Amino acid sequence: MLKQNQLTFFGHAAFKIVTKEGLKIWIDPWLDNPLAPENSKDDISADLILITHGHSDHIGNCMEMVNSSATEVIAIHEVQQYLLAKGFPNVTGMNIGGSYYTKGINITMVAAIHSSSIQDGQELIYAGEAAGFVVTLEDGLKLYHAGDTALFGDMAILSTLYHPSIAMLPIGDHYVMGPREAAYACKLLDPKVIIPMHYGTFPALTGTVGEFKRQLKAHHIDATLEVMEPGQSIEI
Repeated sequence: MLKQNQLTFFGHAAFKIVTKEGLKIWIDPWLDNPLAPENSKDDISADLILITHGHSDHIGNCMEMVNSSATEVIAIHEVQQYLLAKGFPNVTGMNIGGSYYTKGINITMVAAIHSSSIQDGQELIYAGEAAGFVVTLEDGLKLYHAGDTALFGDMAILSTLYHPSIAMLPIGDHYVMGPREAAYACKLLDPKVIIPMHYGTFPALTGTVGEFKRQLKAHHIDATLEVMEPGQSIEI
């Protein structure tokens, strides 16, 4: 068992959590993204895979990571039905506002403002609503992965109800929040640690960490900004 929970960033919105108890949790595991390190797929074993929405840069490499029913995939109902139809053996569907307890952790699916679809060959399939997750680990630590989202006022409710200590927030702009909006989200969420994500992967994602730092200062946010490089692991 680990002394501390471990969080690893793989670029874009892809993260892996290994808990103190050894549970391996992946969120949006797109490991073929342009920023991912070469060894990203050296160990893709997973106990849980959380998918925020149906876009390919978030379902990512999920298809090749599930080798048996021991790996449980968790997604909104429409993505669940798609994956079950593709032969996935163990997929749990949720919907926004619900919580689910499995393998010693609690998962709450929360709102995100974004589109969601799956490109299957020439067919574009409706994939339900986009979502985020509040994940409570075995030791009570709470992490919020916002998925792809715009800023919305109900982030303040997430803070009041769930008190996530760590917030993983998109800052890239164009498709998601930019640095200004993400900084205001931090004001609403009041996390202890902020981890920016979903920036720099494509030219359209113009939001930068430098601008995010300026906006956090402008909003008087005193949380710790943890800028993770792809492939980097930190203890949480």
